[in-house]
This record gives sequence, structure tokens and C-alpha cells, in this order.
Amino acid sequence: MKIIAFGASYSIDSINREWARYVASRISKDSSEVLDLNDYDLPVYTVERQKKGIPDAVGSFISKLNSADLVIISFAEYNGSYTAGFKNLFDWASVHTLKMFAEKKLILLSTAPGERGGQTVLNTAIDRFPRHGGEIIGSMILPSYKKNFDPQIGFKNDQIEDHFESFLKQILISLD
Repeated sequence: MKIIAFGASYSIDSINREWARYVASRISKDSSEVLDLNDYDLPVYTVERQKKGIPDAVGSFISKLNSADLVIISFAEYNGSYTAGFKNLFDWASVHTLKMFAEKKLILLSTAPGERGGQTVLNTAIDRFPRHGGEIIGSMILPSYKKNFDPQIGFKNDQIEDHFESFLKQILISLD
């Protein structure tokens, strides 16, 4: 099974990319690729720019999605929504291929420094992404990222770790 994972943020030190990487590594150590959205630098989407043609980076992003059996996305939340950079990529991608997640299994995640862990943006994605063809097989919020998690050692909170292990078990069952 090929896994594509990414944090829906253009931050160089994205905690969401690290969270997506960790989840992907727990599902499969060998067949996952973690994307850096900085590799998909795009002009701001407008109808006028679309008429000039869709940038090559959009096709590259769609190709990565097409290569996957499972897509893991962890959402950063800015002002209760997607980051501006991810929303722009998402807009361009939906113009290129409306059903960009067609026949793909999705795991949707979020994390943030605060206690809500990106709950609002995750709820938005859970509502939106099936309309683009994806099958959501699981979702999880990691609240208070630095307090509860370290990408080098894992969880710092036993209760959250127990919740994650149950989540992971359900994911692995749904992938069989």
C-alpha cells in the first residue's frame, strides 16, 4: 500500500507535517512519502489566472495523490479555517481534478499548539473532502501539540496515546 502524507501548511517547521509523518510511519514504515507543500508554490488562484493555464505544480500534486492508496492529511488551523496556502493549492487542484481524492482512503488529522487542536478546520475537511471523492476511514485531533507529543519520542500523555492506539487499531482493521 502506497501512502502519501502531508501537513496542510506551508510552514517550514510544520507540526502538522510531523503529525502526518508519525501517523504514516505507524501504518507503514516502508511505503509512505511525506510531501512538503513548499514544493507546490503557486500564484493565488483567480479565474483570470486559470484562463492562462493551470501551473505544472498542480499536476505534480495531483499525480502524487493519484499514486496513493491512502492519503493522510493533517490540517493546520488559521482563524478557524484552512491555511491560506493550502486553500490556494486546494482551489487549483479542484480546478484540475474536481474528484482529486477519487477512490482514495483518507485519514484526516489536525493538531495545533492550543487545546482544541484544530478542531474547527478538521470538521470542515470532514464535511468537504468526501465531495471530492475520498472515503474518510478515520480522523483524530492532537491537542496542545508540544505539551502532548514529540516527533522523536512520541506521546507525552498516556491518555492521548491510548486514544491514538485505539484509533490506529481501527484504521488498520479498515485497511485489511
